[in-house]
Amino acid sequence: MKISEPVIALLHPGEMGSGVGGCLAARGLRVLFASAGRSAESLARAKAAGLQDGGNVRSIVRESAIVLSICPPHAAVDVADEVAKIGFTGVFVDANAIAPDTTRTIGNVITAAGGTFVDGGIIGPPPKPGARTRLYLAGREAKRIADLFTGTNVGTVVLDQPVGAASAVKACYAAWTKGSIALMANIRTLAAHEGVDDVLIKEWGESQGDLGKRSTAITAQSRKAWRWIAEMEELAKGFRSAGLPDGFHLACADLYARLTACKDAKTEPTLDEIRALLLAGSQSTKSRT
Repeated sequence: MKISEPVIALLHPGEMGSGVGGCLAARGLRVLFASAGRSAESLARAKAAGLQDGGNVRSIVRESAIVLSICPPHAAVDVADEVAKIGFTGVFVDANAIAPDTTRTIGNVITAAGGTFVDGGIIGPPPKPGARTRLYLAGREAKRIADLFTGTNVGTVVLDQPVGAASAVKACYAAWTKGSIALMANIRTLAAHEGVDDVLIKEWGESQGDLGKRSTAITAQSRKAWRWIAEMEELAKGFRSAGLPDGFHLACADLYARLTACKDAKTEPTLDEIRALLLAGSQSTKSRT
C-alpha cells in the first residue's frame, strides 16, 4: 500500500525513533528528520531507516502535518516548546517516557499554539522483524495516528480515555521493568558487600525460582542506564502527583546515574564491575534524592 500523505516530522532519530519512523517510511510515507546538530551515528541510522533529511527542525516542522516526538525524557518539554514556537498547527504526537502530568503540560503547550495533541506511550524494543512494539495512544486524533501503522511492526492500542492515559500505561509498565532491574542490582551489590551473595542466590533458587538469573539483568542493560535517569525521575513525578511515595524511583535514578560510565563500554560489564560502580557512587549522585 503506497501512502503519499501526510508528511511526518520525526524528532529525533534515536534508536527507537528511527525504528518507528522507518515503519512509516516503509509504508510509503514521507518521514523527515533534521540532520542539523545530529551525530554521524544518528544520521546513518536515520538514512538506513529510509528517513529523509529536511535540514533543520524549523524546516521539517513547517513542511509536515504530523510531528512525532520520540526523544530522551528530559528533552520532551523543550522539543514541544520549540515546535509550538514555530507555529505548528498540525498533529503533535508525544511518545516519550514521561509522567502523565508532563504529558498534559506538553499537550497544553501544543494546543495553545493551535495544534492538536496526541498522547503516546511506547512499550517494547525498537520495531523490526521479530521485535514487535506497541504504541498506546490517547487523544482526539489517536485513531488517525494508529491507522498510519497498519501492517507494520508497531502494534497500536487506542485508548478511549483522556490525554495522559497512554503515558500512564507506559509509566506503570516501566516502573516495574526498569525499577525491578535497579532494585535487584542494588540487592546483589549489598549481598556481595556483606559476603552473603552465594547464600542469597542459593536461597532464591530454592524459594524464588529463576530470580537469581533475572537479578543479573543490569549487566545487559547497563549501557542504557544513562537514558533511564530522567525516565526514573519522571516516574517519581507521576507517583508524587498522585499522592504516592516517590522515593523508590528517585533511588533508581540515583543508581542508574552511577552507571553512566557504562554508556560507551565496548563490551558488556560484568556484575562485579557494576557493583564496583554502584558502591563507588559520588556525592553528587548520592544527593540526587
